[in-house]
Amino acid sequence: MITKRRKGMRGIRVARRNVLLGTALMFLMTGCTSFKENMMVNTAKLMGKHGKSVVNRYPDPEQMRAAMPVMIIQSDMFLEMAPNDPELLLSASELNGGYAMFLQETDKKRSAAYYEKAKNYALRILTRNETFQEALGQSDEEYQEALLSFDKEDVPALFALLSATLGWISTSSADNPAALLDLPKVEAIMDRIMVLDDTYRYGGVHAVMATYHSARPVMFGGNLEKAKFHFEEAFRISERKYLMWLVFYAKYYAFSIQDRDLFVGTLQEVLDAPGNLLPEQNLANEIAKTKAAELLEQVDDQF
Repeated sequence: MITKRRKGMRGIRVARRNVLLGTALMFLMTGCTSFKENMMVNTAKLMGKHGKSVVNRYPDPEQMRAAMPVMIIQSDMFLEMAPNDPELLLSASELNGGYAMFLQETDKKRSAAYYEKAKNYALRILTRNETFQEALGQSDEEYQEALLSFDKEDVPALFALLSATLGWISTSSADNPAALLDLPKVEAIMDRIMVLDDTYRYGGVHAVMATYHSARPVMFGGNLEKAKFHFEEAFRISERKYLMWLVFYAKYYAFSIQDRDLFVGTLQEVLDAPGNLLPEQNLANEIAKTKAAELLEQVDDQF
């Protein structure tokens, strides 16, 4: 009797073990792919978080330019697995926008395509906000109203959208004048970021606002007094260590007021800056130095 009971218990244990093995096998057959994808997505997020820091510290723009196409392909692959992940979308937007900037002077058509891709990635983050999604395609007033639904935590995506949209307009408006219709939306985004966090990216929104007012003729809304104020704010926030703002100051403001000495002096300040002035932005500062040298070579054509 005891032997039969033991045999019965052993049979139950075997059955349970078989169920567990079967369940595990089913998981391996049906869930392994999902598990691997989740693991890869989490790895991608870590790479994006720490990789961005490495990229920004990298002091060789040409080598980074050569590496960026591979990084973009890798980013697209990760987004195939997690198409709505906001961290991956933001990383992809910034990556495509950065590569577009490299191409802007030499290949406007490709640059515009990458800026548009960056813009669309940023929009995919921001349109999770239903109020904003509903405002797309509506009047500029409704668009501006919808921006009020964003908070400080949305500033990185808003700034990515701002940068990409301005780049896209700059590189595509010659062939597509309708792109200029997005300028009121650009102004609205700048105004919202200014309220939420004007210190983001070393006062980036001030530098963008200043460049915007410097580059536009007065009859089309440009304002040199506003431009000067916002450049000074960008310099205050960045402590004049983020050298690209100085390049913009010379290229747009000094040129607009036709002040050759200011133009030359500002660009020389960029070139004279030490190599490790802002270690976490070595790449941007080296790019700024390259652009400063190019602009100085053109000084006699500009003034």
